[in-house]
Amino acid sequence: MKEILISPDFFCKNRIRLANTLNKKSFAIIHSNDEMIRTADQFFPYRQNSDFFFLTGINQEKSVLLLFPDFPDEKLKEVLFIRESSEKIEKWEGHKLTPEEASRISGIKTVKHLEEFDSVIAQFTFLAECIYVNLYENPKIIPDFPLKDHRFVEDLKKKYPLHRYERLSPLIHNLRIIKADEEISLIKEACRITGLAFNRILKTIKPGMKEYEVEAEITRDFISYGARGHAYQPIIASGENACVLHYNANNKECKDGELLLMDFGAEYGNYAADCSRTIPVNGRFTRRQRQIYDAVYRIFKTARSMMKPGKTINQVHKEVCLLWEEEHIRLGLYTKEEKDKQNKDNPLWQRYYMHGTSHFLGLDVHDVGSKDTEFRPGMVITCEPGIYIPEEKLGIRLENNILITQGGCIDLMEDIPIDPDEIEQMMNHKN
Repeated sequence: MKEILISPDFFCKNRIRLANTLNKKSFAIIHSNDEMIRTADQFFPYRQNSDFFFLTGINQEKSVLLLFPDFPDEKLKEVLFIRESSEKIEKWEGHKLTPEEASRISGIKTVKHLEEFDSVIAQFTFLAECIYVNLYENPKIIPDFPLKDHRFVEDLKKKYPLHRYERLSPLIHNLRIIKADEEISLIKEACRITGLAFNRILKTIKPGMKEYEVEAEITRDFISYGARGHAYQPIIASGENACVLHYNANNKECKDGELLLMDFGAEYGNYAADCSRTIPVNGRFTRRQRQIYDAVYRIFKTARSMMKPGKTINQVHKEVCLLWEEEHIRLGLYTKEEKDKQNKDNPLWQRYYMHGTSHFLGLDVHDVGSKDTEFRPGMVITCEPGIYIPEEKLGIRLENNILITQGGCIDLMEDIPIDPDEIEQMMNHKN
């Protein structure tokens, strides 16, 4: 895949910003991701820890970053440790970064091999009172097994039990939530590649294709246009499969008369795009499908207009849910009388709209940030209303990526077809 170059100045600025938030007489430790075993002696394709990449630009396994802004030796205020290569490693696994190469990528002047890590840690702990550790923190997932940073801190506490330990993740996440120009450019390119793949689907989809064939076409374009691949497991859901929110079996037939919901996004330079589109397999919406699609599209445009500084994800979602009540009644899913009598703790709209309207986007497809964080310029979020009607065997979701600006927002996917008339026109003029 294409080598994507990011200026080391970007990573240097990120480390300086983080160093300025640390307490005096403190140092921070950030590990690269584990290599994850797939089966036997095979690993899953390696994906770097997003926090570690944000601070170093290093995509290699078995790497560690130490930051000690107060350390008296200027050369040791920031130290990157990498795996020492060998003739055998090069022969079996390929080239590994030299210290000089790692320094050029990261902007870190002092790069050592991992064999020196313990001696540097000993020097740091002798002078430090506090140690910041970057434990995995995600409210949605608690890993079934301890990750590298978790394992490391347990050993560290045994060796140095009298030091104070602090959480590093909130400090890094506070930096990551506002995207720099370099990051926005990478997200824009991920969005552009995602749009190119969608255009291919509009020209190639036909009744009888398998969902995995659609996925293959998307994957082909992602790789051929220089992306790493998918930013997440794609959802290619035809007919009633679209009512399963995280459906990814992608093995059914796309049938004549059905809708096809696709949730997919390219990863470019470790940054994610996240797009959802729903199209008619045969190129024409039925009257009922168009009626429902138009309802989702109306709410999409209204929700997008709400995404401006000062609002929050939760505020936008609350307003969108009220809009859905009106649309659901208009679509005949329930009556106004039924809505007025509904259980407020189990509202009727939730039968047909059970996920959020937005999430943050960046190095992770579900990026750092709270749903009660006020939008500020530089944040990138999704806008993704949807409707799921199992009894009609259809689900429709529309999703674009939105950049918050001082004056409102910019739709980073405005060039990806979403208007139903444009979609039909493109599908029926495939040459």
